[in-house]
Amino acid sequence: MVIQKSEDFTILGETIKLGESKEVSFNLAKLYNRTSVEVPIIIERSKKPGPTVLLSAGIHGDEVNGVEIIRQIIAKGINKPKIGTIICIPIVNIFGFLNMSRAFPDGRDLNRVFPGSNKGSLASRVAHTITTEILPHVDFVLDYHTGGAMRFNAPQIRIARGNKDFDLAAKIFGAPFVLYSENISKSFRNTCDKMGKPILLFEGGKSIHIDNNITNTGVNGAKRVLHHYGMLKSNFKVSKPKATPLFIKKSRWIRANYSGMFKPSVTISSKVNKGDVVGNITDPYGKFNHFVKASNTGYIINVNDSPTVYQGDALFHISTELAD
Repeated sequence: MVIQKSEDFTILGETIKLGESKEVSFNLAKLYNRTSVEVPIIIERSKKPGPTVLLSAGIHGDEVNGVEIIRQIIAKGINKPKIGTIICIPIVNIFGFLNMSRAFPDGRDLNRVFPGSNKGSLASRVAHTITTEILPHVDFVLDYHTGGAMRFNAPQIRIARGNKDFDLAAKIFGAPFVLYSENISKSFRNTCDKMGKPILLFEGGKSIHIDNNITNTGVNGAKRVLHHYGMLKSNFKVSKPKATPLFIKKSRWIRANYSGMFKPSVTISSKVNKGDVVGNITDPYGKFNHFVKASNTGYIINVNDSPTVYQGDALFHISTELAD
């Protein structure tokens, strides 16, 4: 990790010196009635120089579990560093958060328009500001997400394969699973990678839902990363992960062969064998019952919690090959 050497820096016109605490307002836009919509950016700087870590959540506005993770980090004072700087953006997409919607008011997915443009759509302009005003000051990023559309993700870190530094950071974070996945074009993760900013993307839980286990995993992971970089104050205890993270090289979706009412019969993160019954699809009239079986032996890293599904819907995400 390359550490920024500057003793003070300026974000959105606000200069923050070593030892200062400041809440900077990111003025996204105005509503139809001309009321300003602002995103608070909470910045805590130690008197001692060191790394700058960005904690972000709510790029998708309905992914509230990530918002809760950063809320707890702030409320507990974990974001007050021993050395260096911690920048927290609990809600990046405030419009989506207010409406419990994934997208921006313009219908765009903020996580598909990075690095953005100052002359583009509203989402693109927000992405551009984050890319040009915040990321240049950052040395390391933790970005929190959840599963979408009623799909519950096991706590997992997502990184691209082939980077030993990312592998080490993922191990330090200590989520049960590390899923190798390629960077998606125009995503926040892809932009960070192109700018040379190491990023861990945490996935856990589902949209419009807060889960205590997911929250605890996200908070504890952040503490471990901050401790590793010497940024966590000594009054915070750092717990070891319950188990060594499993690195998943390949995975696949088990999809519904029929439409109907769906009920999973396995728990998230569990290991299943090929042919095991993992759920069933029925009709409302008691005339139809289809058993969903595991396509292969592996770990269940996502479960669809929707009570009704259509043919072709994703029901389970299952690992197919672990990394060596």
